[in-house]
Amino acid sequence: MSESNFGASMVPMRILLIDDHPLVREGLAARIEAQPDLAVCGEASTMQAALVEFQESLPDLTIVDIQLEDGNGIDLIKDIHARWPHAKMLVVSAFDETLYAERALRAGALGFINKRELQDKVLEAIRSVLNGERYLSGKMTQHLLSQAVNQKGNPAADPVERLSDRELEVFQMIGNGMTTAAIARQLHLSVHTIDTHREKLRHKLGAKNGAELMKLAVQWMLENG
Repeated sequence: MSESNFGASMVPMRILLIDDHPLVREGLAARIEAQPDLAVCGEASTMQAALVEFQESLPDLTIVDIQLEDGNGIDLIKDIHARWPHAKMLVVSAFDETLYAERALRAGALGFINKRELQDKVLEAIRSVLNGERYLSGKMTQHLLSQAVNQKGNPAADPVERLSDRELEVFQMIGNGMTTAAIARQLHLSVHTIDTHREKLRHKLGAKNGAELMKLAVQWMLENG
């Protein structure tokens, strides 16, 4: 929408920013507020604060990062989608889109954009999702098409792609050096449940023992974190 078409009586579309990095929120807010048809209605860095902000403001669009101070953005998207099924959400993340974009869409988001593309593509992504359209990079669209064509009998080449959302979250935490007890506290789960996830991870990723799983997780985080 051009500025000339933006009437004085038109209310800007309201956007909620959920990101654990203040500088990222500041940069996004500046780009959004520079548009006459868009406005930032709130910010949060944690899942708990995000839910409070969402319920109070009921934004037209919520921008969510994958990594938050107290949890995982995918879980937040699932929670918001369950409570407000028509909520429009766009994921903005530095994580690999080939691993996270499809998970975000399954959780309830309409789009995914990598933080490296923010300067050039963020407004395009915002307006696409506000219009109810899905937004992915051309590379990710082709990846999903190829995946759909080759799905029968051809498992993902990267075993990490086959992990469940929770298993991937635990795998990341292991890679960040967190103990089983610390992971349990962070996710509000029992130590026994985390041990079960670790065993499943070990088998799915072909690790012989806990030390090898730790090595795989640390290496993966260095390459993808």
